[in-house]
Amino acid sequence: MFPERSFHRFCVACCGRMVLLVLLFVLAAYIPVAAQQPSAAMVYLPLVMKSHCDVEALPRINAPRFSGEIRFEQTAIAWFGGVSPTQNYADIRVGYNANELYVYLAIFDRALWYDESPTRQTLTQWDAVTLLLDTAGGNTLSSSTWRFVAQLYGDPSPERRAAYRSSPSGWQVVNISFQTRPGWRGNALNNDGDSDRGWAMGFTIPFRNLGLTGEPARGTRWRMAVIVHDRDSRAGPPIGDQFWPSTASLSEPACWGFLHFGLPSYTATARPSGSRVIYRPTQNSPLVPDADVGGTIANQCPGDEYHIWNEWGNRNYGHAPDFNIQNQSDVADWPCFAKYYVTFPLDSIPRGKTIISATLTLYQFGNAGGLGQAQFSWIQVLTVAEDWQEDTITWNNAPLAYENIGGSWVPPLVSHPGWPGVPRRWDVSYAVARAYARGELLRLALYEADSAYHSGKYFVSSDTGDWNEAGRPRLEVVWGENR
Repeated sequence: MFPERSFHRFCVACCGRMVLLVLLFVLAAYIPVAAQQPSAAMVYLPLVMKSHCDVEALPRINAPRFSGEIRFEQTAIAWFGGVSPTQNYADIRVGYNANELYVYLAIFDRALWYDESPTRQTLTQWDAVTLLLDTAGGNTLSSSTWRFVAQLYGDPSPERRAAYRSSPSGWQVVNISFQTRPGWRGNALNNDGDSDRGWAMGFTIPFRNLGLTGEPARGTRWRMAVIVHDRDSRAGPPIGDQFWPSTASLSEPACWGFLHFGLPSYTATARPSGSRVIYRPTQNSPLVPDADVGGTIANQCPGDEYHIWNEWGNRNYGHAPDFNIQNQSDVADWPCFAKYYVTFPLDSIPRGKTIISATLTLYQFGNAGGLGQAQFSWIQVLTVAEDWQEDTITWNNAPLAYENIGGSWVPPLVSHPGWPGVPRRWDVSYAVARAYARGELLRLALYEADSAYHSGKYFVSSDTGDWNEAGRPRLEVVWGENR
């Protein structure tokens, strides 16, 4: 379940340059409650208490279910934070099976510090992760609210993790079994003179140890939040925490995100009556803006230390003719990671219709890695709830994902396929139906939770020349009439 090579404790160079230059409060009863939950879940704050957080705006992670071992590269992906000498960024991966929940954090961090004499009270004053869960999916702290803390260290360490459960008198330490697995990449832990790359923490939490009788039923929705704690020197104070979502706090589950068990699905039974293919018709058209952020094809990967900590996260590549999507389990190689953003207008679809299906098509022309190195990638598609600008979007200011909706396997290419490239497709029917019903643009992001080196896949962007119009990203929508 845990990729072994993420946890080497020695300096390693990043991968080389990529071959072929990623409001209103609602009552707790409104939110579906887990099919199995601790009995007599007592609420300690008044049900009439109002929240300043808009429940519809809070992000959600749709965790895939695995029939056996949880497959790292197909876990749900989400992210938060930013890259700078003093700010951390984190990828979140989530999955579950019949027995346990798996949550994994990969954190970009320049200076790695752990407490040499740890106590439960000081765990979060060093590099550490707090995972917050409410298994009843409620708005207030109750006996179904849990807090898990794990501090960075070279090996799994019981003295560097703790579990808490909410009670009328506050968070109470509980003695339940859960596993954590840390890892790091850089020159040396607890060393002011070195620049490191980052660290990781995996949580494995058995459902039975949360008082459940088994795995949550598909469609169950919990509350979830994550806090990344940071320290960049032995004597200095802790640096400000990073939160997912940004509204989260220890005391208000109403402002946490959502953990949904199972991926969303969509079906419609309307009679087909029309279709449309939406794409950028000419190179200078403003339609279908798209952008790559991070370790793009044009961006030298990895670059020197100043570049990756000061410039990398703030570079804009909104008008590049191609883009890369890439991630892997070795956090040392984060300067090669890349995400893709694209927005489609839906105003050409007549109003009052039922969306039957929608397919996103991207044209692949290459990949990172030489012959025999590149492997299949499970590239995920996610929705985005905020606007962004093609001229200004960067890794650090790009919108966070609203929710993950699915993915597709993309194989490597053994040679250049010729233009426009090889079509790769994603089912985005759920996302299009939701955006269309709300009268919104379709805003998507694509990223991956891959494990392998050389995982990058290269595609044609909307900004390609008119000679390659056929290779531009496109959205095909089929609609119908209600029966």
